[in-house]
Amino acid sequence: MFATVFVLLYLGHLLADYPFQTDHQAAHKADPGRSGWRANLTHAATHIAACGLTLTAGATALGVTVSAPAALAALLWIGSTHAFIDRRWPVRWWMTRMRQTAWAAHGGAAHVDQTAHILTLALAALALAL
Repeated sequence: MFATVFVLLYLGHLLADYPFQTDHQAAHKADPGRSGWRANLTHAATHIAACGLTLTAGATALGVTVSAPAALAALLWIGSTHAFIDRRWPVRWWMTRMRQTAWAAHGGAAHVDQTAHILTLALAALALAL
């Protein structure tokens, strides 16, 4: 069940991060202040909705049973961790500590960002599969 749930959540993540993310959200989700947080939290809410939709539709189509309270907790985890990671400073912090500043300067931050998101999805899928 872990693999099934993970793929469903990953599909929701891809939808929310690429076709459903607006240019405004992408450009401003790490900005300071109210407008930055608004863009960030709107994008995180898109993740909750997209992952909820793919999880519900996929689980129904595949006959997988997921506890509603556990699914809600997993979706809140996905949304909150996505918002945190997308503030961008956590990725910069990690890359500085890991001595990856040259890679960060040449596009590596996007890869570390996506890896962090995928890790949180895997943890959510693992929790739902237990």
